[in-house]
Order: sequence, then C-alpha cells, then structure tokens
Amino acid sequence: MIVSIPLVLNRRRPPTVIMKKKTSSSSSLLPPLSARHVFWFGWKLVIALSISLCLLALLRLQYYSSQESDDDDLSRSSSSSSSSSSRFTPRRSRISNVPFQGPPKVAFLFLARRNLPLDFLWGTFFENADVANFSIHVHSEPGFVFDESTTRSAFFYNRQLTNSIKVGWGEVSMIQAERLLLGAALADPANQRFVLLSDRLVPNAAASMMILIWFKLTKLIYSIMHCVPLYNFSYIYSYLMASPRSFVDSFLDLDKKEGRYTPKMSPVIPKIKWRKGSQWISLVRSHAEVVVDDEVIFPVFKKFCKRRPPIDVSKGKQNSKLQKQHNCIPDEHYVQTLFAMNDLDGELEKRMVTYSLWNETVTNMENKGWHPMTFNYANAGPQQIKRIKDIISVYYENEHRREWCSNNSTRVPCFLFARKFSRGGAMHLLSGGVLGPFDASVLLDTQP
Repeated sequence: MIVSIPLVLNRRRPPTVIMKKKTSSSSSLLPPLSARHVFWFGWKLVIALSISLCLLALLRLQYYSSQESDDDDLSRSSSSSSSSSSRFTPRRSRISNVPFQGPPKVAFLFLARRNLPLDFLWGTFFENADVANFSIHVHSEPGFVFDESTTRSAFFYNRQLTNSIKVGWGEVSMIQAERLLLGAALADPANQRFVLLSDRLVPNAAASMMILIWFKLTKLIYSIMHCVPLYNFSYIYSYLMASPRSFVDSFLDLDKKEGRYTPKMSPVIPKIKWRKGSQWISLVRSHAEVVVDDEVIFPVFKKFCKRRPPIDVSKGKQNSKLQKQHNCIPDEHYVQTLFAMNDLDGELEKRMVTYSLWNETVTNMENKGWHPMTFNYANAGPQQIKRIKDIISVYYENEHRREWCSNNSTRVPCFLFARKFSRGGAMHLLSGGVLGPFDASVLLDTQP
C-alpha cells in the first residue's frame, strides 16, 4: 500500500506541471464574469431544464398510457372468461347500421390463392343476375390485381382487397383473411347475406362445343381443382334471402384421439363450447358483425390453435417428436366456437350449403390427410349432379343427429354449391345450361 500511493501521484504529476507552466506564462488573471453573462447562462440553463422536464413528462405519459391499455385488455379477457357461459356483447364501433335503399344484396366472398381459374363460369353466373342484387369481394395474395390481364370476367375487375395478407392452409391466417373479407363487405349496408367461397367454387352452367375445347385444354384440366354453385343466381339468391338464419356447419368435436381442444384455451373458451365444422359458411349480417368485431376468441385461436407440421421424410426420427405436437386447424373451429360462445346456436341452420365428397377409403391418412374427392369431366355429368341436388338431410355421427334441410320451415335441397371440381368437370357443368348462354370461345383465349 505504501508503494502504490507515489505511483498514482507520479501519474498525475505531468499534467500538474503543464498547468503550472500555462499559468506562469500568463501575465494576467481571467477577467471576472459580467452580470450579463451570468444572466444569459442562467437563462439557457432554465431552457435546457424545461425541455428535459417536458421530454420526461411525455415519456411518463406514454408509459402510463400503454399500461392502461394492457390493463384494459386484461380486464376484457378476465371479464370474458368469468362470463363465458353468458352471451357476449359484441363491439359495434367499427360498423354502423346505416339504412339502405334498394334491394338487399348477397356478398360473394372469394378466398383465392392468386387468380380465379374458373372466373369464366362465375362470369356466366353473374351475367344472368341483376347487378343490384350482389357484390363481389376477393382476397388474393398481396399485390395481385384483377384486371383484363388476369381475369376473363369484367365482374372481377378491381374487386380484390387492398389489405390482403399471405395465407397458409391450416393456419390462423385463413380466418384472418375471412375476417378481412367480411369486414370489407360490411362496409356496404345493402349487403345482408355473406357467402364465403374458395377459388374452388363454380356455377352449374350452360353451353356446347365442349368436346373440342376439352381436347385443346387437356393439359390444364386436372391441374387446378375448384368448386361450383349447383343452381342459377335467382335460385341461390331466393334461397339465402328466404332464411333469417345463417348456414353454419357446427357440431361437437368429440374426437378423443386427436383432441384439437387444449385446456390452455380455458377459461376464455371452456371445452363445453368447443365446436367443429366446415369453413364454407353463409351468414346473415348480424352474425357477420360478430365475426368481425370479435376481440376475445380470435386471440386465443391465434395463440393456441396451430396446425401440426406435416410428416417430412427427410427429417427421419424427428418426425415422431413433431407429430406429438398439439394439432388444431383454426378454420374448422373458429366461427363455430365463436357462435357457441355467443349463444347463437339457436339462430343457425347447423349445416353447410357446400357439398364435399370425402375420400374415406384412403389408407395411411397420417401421410395424405383428409381431402375432398375431385370431380373431373367424366364424373361431373347430369346424373352425378342430380344426386347431390337430391340430398335433403345430413347425418352427424358425433351427435347422433340427423339434420333435415329446411329453409324458413320449408323442406329444401341441402346444397347450393359443391367442391372440388377440375376444369374439365366445370366444362361438363357448363354444358348443362343451368346458368344460361355461355360463350365457349372465351376458353380459347390466352390464360390470364
């Protein structure tokens, strides 16, 4: 310790010597500060302190504002979970119930990957309708525009959403896209019915000269599969408008083997309210508002309902670990569970209006997954379509329930649409003449 002190002093010695030299070389002392200099220095100090205090106050305000927002979110979540058995009160701040003049409209909401390959069929479908009775909204990939270079039908020009997102099959982005479509359609108060369609839906139609065109488009016929309406516009419009209920395929999910519900969703979503069904729905306006206004159920789905990664042979043994992850397909549960949480089951026709023929004979489903069978040119003839139209009830094995298809207490055919149809299957439908005249030459144009 005695040695270290001189070392420190020695390090400080050079600067001391330099300072002494500078002072000794100066023949006069520093001039005294004037009152004016003191005043200006004090004034600048006051200004600097004031600015600092203002910045500090703004930062504190921002902090407390964010804390208050978080507390509001927590309180909403807490209140929703504590009253999960009672009916929610949807927020209607974004959508105003503005009265409208003229006939009510059906909003056709297309959920597309990119373009609409069967737009020529939908063009025929809408050509034979009154434009005052419908509206069209398309969710496609971000940046994709429907114009004369990307679609054959002028009905789709500029009908794409400007706020679309990238969508993945079996992911929560699917229901995000559905909510965006419903939100866009709700902006028009005349829209009173909302039909969600995929780029795999098509009108049941009319024409001739199909054989020649079929041979010229052989390479394209099986490349893309889509869906179809089974009746003309007038029938579908009357069918939907006649019912005061939404058509939502909804049933109890009792699959104990897969178990898509997770207790992590509780208490916001109790297991007793968990539902399953098809995403292809038809809603009345009040129910569409419930979907768009939801701020409680959707965040839970976003966090806890995620699709398990598919089996990848290249990952080898890692697949066994991946397949143990919880599996949940959001679009097969969201709307159904949301409506159950809002006690809306009694306001629904608990069935869908879109037909799918599921392939239940496929083996090794763990690898291939469940998907509807495809209708091609050979099996989309009048007899096959008539069989679909003749269906008047649907049996739900999980609930041991047979749903007889009715509309406003009148027995009706169950299905207005069907999926999945190849381009060849769609051509066969066109030859039936259900939708009216069709210009077959449009199929010979360059593909958009």
